[in-house]
Amino acid sequence: MASVIDTARADPPESSEELPLRRRLIRFGGSRLGGLILVLNLASLLILLGGALALNEWRTGLVEARQESLLGQAELLSKVLSDEDYTRGEPVPELNRDQSAKVLIDRFVPQGQRARIFDRDGVLLVDSFDVSDTIEGEPLPPARPAGTPAPPDTGTDKAADTLETANIALEDEILAALAGDPQTTVRRSENGERVVSVSLPIRHVQQVLGVLTLEANDVDQILDAQRRALIPFALVALAVNLLASLLLHLFVARPVMRLSAAADQVRLQRARAISLPDLEDRRDEIGDLARSLESMTDTLSTRMDAIERFAADVSHEIKNPLTSIRSALETLDLVQDKDKRDRLTAVLQQDVRRLDRLITDISNASRLDAELSRDRPRPVDLSALLTDIVGVYETTSKPGEAPVTLELAVDGAARVMGRDGPLGQVFRNLIDNARSFSPAGATVRVSVIRDDVDALPLHVRVEDDGPGIPSENLETVFERFYTSRPRGAAFGSNSGLGLSIVRQIVEAHGGRVTAANRLDASGAILGALFEVALPAVGRRV
Repeated sequence: MASVIDTARADPPESSEELPLRRRLIRFGGSRLGGLILVLNLASLLILLGGALALNEWRTGLVEARQESLLGQAELLSKVLSDEDYTRGEPVPELNRDQSAKVLIDRFVPQGQRARIFDRDGVLLVDSFDVSDTIEGEPLPPARPAGTPAPPDTGTDKAADTLETANIALEDEILAALAGDPQTTVRRSENGERVVSVSLPIRHVQQVLGVLTLEANDVDQILDAQRRALIPFALVALAVNLLASLLLHLFVARPVMRLSAAADQVRLQRARAISLPDLEDRRDEIGDLARSLESMTDTLSTRMDAIERFAADVSHEIKNPLTSIRSALETLDLVQDKDKRDRLTAVLQQDVRRLDRLITDISNASRLDAELSRDRPRPVDLSALLTDIVGVYETTSKPGEAPVTLELAVDGAARVMGRDGPLGQVFRNLIDNARSFSPAGATVRVSVIRDDVDALPLHVRVEDDGPGIPSENLETVFERFYTSRPRGAAFGSNSGLGLSIVRQIVEAHGGRVTAANRLDASGAILGALFEVALPAVGRRV
């Protein structure tokens, strides 16, 4: 049954050892597509991580810079306020409120900063907002249409809580400064804003006269600006992720969906093989998958055709002895002569033996693929295997049968990756075939040689002294049910599957088997030669 789709057999994927250095460098873990996905995802993560780290660094540096700046200003003002021109009272001095207020007016207090002076009891003496033109306020809410009821005032309690919390934090800061320790904190103001606050004790000699507090409320504004500066980083990271998702969809998801649809077509028997040339030309994992699926379905299609031909051949081969048996049985009742009846009975027995041999060989051939797939390859020493096989022939040889000799022309062990059971069947079939064609007094010779020039260096040769093989049948002998026995051989003693099984097993081990004739100097045929070439250990099977 011919395939309805003519597909080209895809080349096998390159191994990692065969990849050029340049191609391996641009791959991650042997995967070019995996490297692309990794780079894109890492790029987006690094962008976000870099932006987040930069923001944290700016925030920490900003607070520390503002604290250092306020601390320098506070130290300068505290030294001025500790001068006797700004104190009064003997023998216990205290801060002069009016003179201290002039300091806050005369000394420059930048916009966005607030300076307050407290006495030794923590009572507020001067506030820069009171002695300057600074007026704190908030934007008015949007105008409401006439008749619209006023929204409920939900911020009163929250504002009261914020003010109470701010006063408690400021009071703690002042008390700590009155104890003689300078304070630098980040707290909430009465308006709920984040402020950087510095409180320093005002000293006259060693006596603490009060506390100077400087605040800067521009931290939130600067942080908001920094957060706005992070938005481009986030947008770039989002764009990279979207691009990565798009690439994954275009180069991975859609091709896999197409391969799945093609596989469904094969499953529904609308096609015999998957063929997607645009995917097979890709040099990444999707291309490898497409080529593998095409090769697999093409192999399955070929296997189905082979099974169909095998079934037809089996049917034809079985019908021959069955037809002979039926004819003999129909004739047996009509024959009265005893000798003729005995000859018919002998024909029946011969056909039954032939049918039994044929069914046995067919069963072995049909189980061969399953046995090869279940048995895991392992190193097999051909020298030891052939020594054991030839030893069995030597001990079980009967008079008149051709003896078998072995010659090992290799140094050390001749190891191949394979399965010792099927390999043993290969050599037994070849030896049995050679013995069946050998005349009386002839010898079957088995030899093992190594040819390192050949890609399959281990060669096993089986030679006989028989009539040889017609030149036009050197390939035909490996076909199923082909047999050409010498004159006088028992009819039906061979099914014609032995050499076909040999080729099937050898090719499953990555080798080859050939047939040739041995010739003398004049070109006369001396016998047949079968040669099996197998890969040595270390080569891929």
